[in-house]
Amino acid sequence: MVSITEVARHAGVAVSTVSYVLSGKRPISPPTRQRVLDSVISLGYRPPHGARAGIVGLALRVDDGTHRPLLAEFMLSASVAARRHGRNVLLLTEEAEHGLLDAALLDGLILMDIEVMDPRLDTVRRLPVPTVLLGLPRDPAGLACVDLDFRAAGRLCVDHLADLGHREVVMLGAPPAAYRRRAGFAERTVAGALERAAARSVRLTHRPTDGDWDGTAGTLTRVLQERPGATALIVQNEAATPHLAPLLRGYGLAIPEDLSVVVLGSDAVATAGTPPLTSVAVPAAEMTATAMDLLVTERGPGTAPVLLSPRLTARGSTAPPAERGTD
Repeated sequence: MVSITEVARHAGVAVSTVSYVLSGKRPISPPTRQRVLDSVISLGYRPPHGARAGIVGLALRVDDGTHRPLLAEFMLSASVAARRHGRNVLLLTEEAEHGLLDAALLDGLILMDIEVMDPRLDTVRRLPVPTVLLGLPRDPAGLACVDLDFRAAGRLCVDHLADLGHREVVMLGAPPAAYRRRAGFAERTVAGALERAAARSVRLTHRPTDGDWDGTAGTLTRVLQERPGATALIVQNEAATPHLAPLLRGYGLAIPEDLSVVVLGSDAVATAGTPPLTSVAVPAAEMTATAMDLLVTERGPGTAPVLLSPRLTARGSTAPPAERGTD
């Protein structure tokens, strides 16, 4: 087992400096701290159990394209799941590689919002602590992953609408920033929806959507002009969801009489307005509980990705399509 003395020798610093980096009891200059962290990772050093016992890092994004209400749900759920195992959660919001290196001093790491080709994974694979991804990259080799099966969620939304008789559907997706960085949840949902739409003879039109009022209004106006025969919406954008009903009323359209609506995201957002919206919930509590179980038992590497099956809850926003004009 690597000792703190070996870390100090490798980093070219005193043992006390390594100890201060590990404990956080004294400020250490960023370059020196970086050298110590690099040595910790390079040597595979694990701090003694008492150094930062019981702390799990939750690394998350706070940039554009992140669903803020759902993000808060994940943060709370992670804290609850950690307490069941006698752990605490430390939020890591740095996007750069050096931010993730802080996890080398903790008991484990849960990394959220995974991109298809996530540049953080090379760093994560080097960390000497158990790590679980909340998301599914293209290459999950050597990493434990827990996620909702978003591809199946997209298929489920289309099936629900097709079973009701809808044949022209519009999908308002995540913000453009999410697709630019190739967020896995966004790409996989669209892929599943398009696959099932082709199989069910449904014409599906997908449009990324900025979630503020102006962005939602602009995208919705343009796509409904482009597809005047649309009878249903699939929405994967929590920021845009509250704007739908008032915008559609302004167009003289009612939910579900003129347009059925299915949303993907937080149940709290789906049920906040009138009518409550049919939804496929992202199960934050189940995902974080599963991730924490994998982390604590260190069953990560070699474990097949855990993809949770989506569940659709039908509410008052979906119904068979009504006959209406298209001019």
